[in-house]
Amino acid sequence: MSRRVVITGLGVVAPNGINVPEFNEAIQNGTSGIRFVEELKTLNFNCQVAGIPVYNKDYINEYFTPLQQKGLNATGLEYGVIAGIDAWKDAGLPLREKQDKPLWDAGVIFGTGILGVDKFREAIYKVDQGQVRRLGSTSVIQTMASGVSAFLGGMIGCGNITTTNSSACSTGTEAVLMAYDRIISKKAEIILTGSTSDSGPYIWGGFDAMRILPHKYNEIPTAASRPMSATASGFVPSSGAGALVIESLESAQKRGATIYAEILGGHINSGGQRSGGSMTASNSIAIKECIRRAVVDANIQPTDIDAINGHLTATGKDATEISNWSHALGLSGKDFPYINSLKCMIGHCIAASGSIESVATVLQLKNNFVFGTINSDDLHPEIAAIIDREKIPVKTIYKDVNIIAKASFGFGDVNSCVIFKKY
Repeated sequence: MSRRVVITGLGVVAPNGINVPEFNEAIQNGTSGIRFVEELKTLNFNCQVAGIPVYNKDYINEYFTPLQQKGLNATGLEYGVIAGIDAWKDAGLPLREKQDKPLWDAGVIFGTGILGVDKFREAIYKVDQGQVRRLGSTSVIQTMASGVSAFLGGMIGCGNITTTNSSACSTGTEAVLMAYDRIISKKAEIILTGSTSDSGPYIWGGFDAMRILPHKYNEIPTAASRPMSATASGFVPSSGAGALVIESLESAQKRGATIYAEILGGHINSGGQRSGGSMTASNSIAIKECIRRAVVDANIQPTDIDAINGHLTATGKDATEISNWSHALGLSGKDFPYINSLKCMIGHCIAASGSIESVATVLQLKNNFVFGTINSDDLHPEIAAIIDREKIPVKTIYKDVNIIAKASFGFGDVNSCVIFKKY
């Protein structure tokens, strides 16, 4: 008999909530965390709005020692550590003392795209000025991609896998499935998983140059991210981190842990940059195959899915995504599940998007609601032709939901889809 895998802890640092209670309230109320950013205007960005988590610098005293904070200049590392430690504690698991033995059955799989870009910039200037000795001892660990998983692994004292995955916008959802696979294969009992993304113009500048960010909403930031809307004009750049503690059911029951939800299965694939897929575009054939295989792996029928938390970035590709879901599931019109996009409230958190959205998915299952996709009142006509308008709520619907599918699609033509179930 296959092992069952459950979620026992959640953590989040998002533009509209820096902890799970704040975030849970925000997504139910349709509260946007997208703001005008003066720095982007100064730097002549076309898009001058973004989603950035807001907290007082003293807040990190709860997560980093004074020594760890010395020279700390990596927002993605901050977000990832905060979300990860919150999830670990939420699962009822203690941080380990240095003299304790490693937890051989506990690991960390925590993804990112680029880590510590501001620290890189700081280091580049010092190197160019011949001041190599002034870089400090933490510049490497703040800028290596695995810095976030290494930090968390040391804090929790894990003795199992400690690694960082990176698959563009698919990173977070992929990390969840990598953790699930580790537990299913009996190579671990507990995995702290998730993903994080830095803030700032050095991360977002390339996207602005590609003209795929909205520029018409600089004066009305909360209206800028418009998934599935006829007036969508690009994704809003954002940042943050999401974290989940994923555990075998046996381990969770033995500990008496609170169980948020169950993972039934999922799938990860690539379109091979064929049939329309490229470095920056997804292959629809591969997306549909990813969704179908996720459903098969979860041992469910398409009609069992109550809701979908889509990738849905507020670009011209949203209608294509809805078409892909419809074809993959064989469902349309009123038979299609409810579908929403968290990006309407927080923008596109790049590598962190899948993990933050997975946290939102689990909260919907645990608390019996489907959050509304704000700014989607003017539904795209191509989407309206495929699924019924009522399946895209603009405001939160409170109802019992049993199974939700979460998918992410990334640059490089990579895809991931995970199936969550109420426990």
